[in-house]
Amino acid sequence: MDKIRHVPSLQGLQALVEVAESGSFTQAALKLCLTQSAVSRQIQQLESHFGVALFVRSSRSIQLTPEGEQVLASARAILDQLRSLEDRLAPQQRPFRIRMHVSLAVRWLLPRLSEFYRHHPDVSLSIETVATEVVEPASDSDAYILYLPQPSAAPDCLTLFEEALVPVCAPGLGSAERPLASLDDLSGFALLHRSSDQNDWRHWLNAHGGKSLADYRHIPFNLDELALDAAARGLGVAMTDLTLAGESIERGVLVVPFGEPLKTRGIYSLCLQPSAAAHPACAAVMQWFTGQASH
Repeated sequence: MDKIRHVPSLQGLQALVEVAESGSFTQAALKLCLTQSAVSRQIQQLESHFGVALFVRSSRSIQLTPEGEQVLASARAILDQLRSLEDRLAPQQRPFRIRMHVSLAVRWLLPRLSEFYRHHPDVSLSIETVATEVVEPASDSDAYILYLPQPSAAPDCLTLFEEALVPVCAPGLGSAERPLASLDDLSGFALLHRSSDQNDWRHWLNAHGGKSLADYRHIPFNLDELALDAAARGLGVAMTDLTLAGESIERGVLVVPFGEPLKTRGIYSLCLQPSAAAHPACAAVMQWFTGQASH
């Protein structure tokens, strides 16, 4: 009789994937809702199962060993196959999953979600946010929203809105002694940036005949959300997309002090994963987003 072969635990494989993707046991533990020691034990059990080290650990970083790379590839394939099987057998039992940048979720989608659920009370959306500048599609997502520098003709992508850059600030930022009524007044205030490259302000100033970036004071951030919150608190003038700032402008939290919106040809686009069509809610979700794109 053949010897029974034991297989590695799925929890261990999930832990391996999360540690490898985040580069941190702490971050993996947060994602898995476990303690760091529990994640460490799961990795140790995997290493014991295969009889090899999966990571090279140092005080500053962790790195996969060549054997760890092989186990990671298999772990991803196994987990992807299980997710696909689950989706095929019971797609109606899980939400329609959309991946997007955190600022887009907070500033554009969240104010609209109540309307979505009024029209589709039986459909559940799962919103996964990332803080990276580029939104990479995930294998377990049905759709993702990303920024494209120019319009796309891809049939599985829906343009939600075009980018139009505007300066925004707190309503009372200027004063009689230090007004903020024209581009000439801008040098008296800090420029707030939503990304480290500062390209948004550079493009807008060039288009409107402003000074060089070197002539201004700067406060950089890495998220729209942070830059807009800083602007609302009176720290300076942020450059952002008009649509993303729309709700704050309507509520009077932010104002456009001067200047015209600059259309960059960039777009925010909702793209479907190939497997999304199998989800029962796909048609309803796309119909609703199409309606939002026409606003």
